[in-house]
Amino acid sequence: MVGFNNVIGHEEIIRHLQNAIKTGKISHSYIFAGEPGSGKRLLAGIYAMTLQCEAGGENACGKCESCKRAIGKNHPDIIMVKHEKPNTISIDEIREQVVNDVDIKPYSSPYKIYIIPDAEIMTPQAQNALLKTIEEPPEYAVIMLLTSNIDGLLPTIRSRCVRLDLKVVDDGLVKKYLMEHLHIPDYQAEIDASFAHGSIGKAKEAATSQEFADITQKALKILKYADSMEVYELTEAIKNLSSEKQNINDYLDIFQFWFRDVLMFKATREIDNLVFKQEINYIREQASQRSYENLEKILEALDKTKVRLRANVNTELALELLFLTIREK
Repeated sequence: MVGFNNVIGHEEIIRHLQNAIKTGKISHSYIFAGEPGSGKRLLAGIYAMTLQCEAGGENACGKCESCKRAIGKNHPDIIMVKHEKPNTISIDEIREQVVNDVDIKPYSSPYKIYIIPDAEIMTPQAQNALLKTIEEPPEYAVIMLLTSNIDGLLPTIRSRCVRLDLKVVDDGLVKKYLMEHLHIPDYQAEIDASFAHGSIGKAKEAATSQEFADITQKALKILKYADSMEVYELTEAIKNLSSEKQNINDYLDIFQFWFRDVLMFKATREIDNLVFKQEINYIREQASQRSYENLEKILEALDKTKVRLRANVNTELALELLFLTIREK
């Protein structure tokens, strides 16, 4: 774990948290809300480490005993709430790890901090049990709820916490991060950053996953040659895609970036803003062959395909309809 100054984006939230430390106005309960991979756990962890840091500044020193323990994830006064079942946090788990524990004073720090990831999966009973602690906390208690679905929390909980909404990080910053920290080559970082929709977590996953690299290559092969493929080859390609149900949305995202690139190049003749810059020859060719209307139709068809798949329409059928549109000129 690192200090606030190593976080990409989220400047407003960091300012708010550092200001709370500076003025001593630490809230007893926070909600960190944002998409999966947006950095909720990272920010909550850094805030907790900074609150407990022996140096007492607005940035954790990273060197004191408290910081070392926080980095090693064995700090006695920073409690990460765990749950047995994958999709639910029970009232017993909240009672045992928070409600019955909060009256015991901090072991060695100014605060006793509870971090609850996936807070939206707490049962209503668990949330109600936690509510009492949120309403009447001991002065040393800080509770941080992390959620990617704010509506999963009871209104009574939402109204009593300071809510911090994590916005998506600009693609340019994500790309820069991948190139500087993970040494991903320029064109690959461009694809990973676009795919991640502003989530550093998702971008790192894409950048370090062999599976995602393979998906990208397979998708590009189809996109580059969809027009000239024989019917049997296309049928084969659709069959192969259908068999990878778990990755189908990744493929559709890549298809979307591709046709946006073709449309963008057709309109501007500029390469700078393209995701697939290294495929410019194919993009140029497709831009000259397709009309604006045709490209808009394809992008609409891609959105429709996503909706159909969410509604559990047969995958192969949904893809066949999509490829009919792609092959129209």
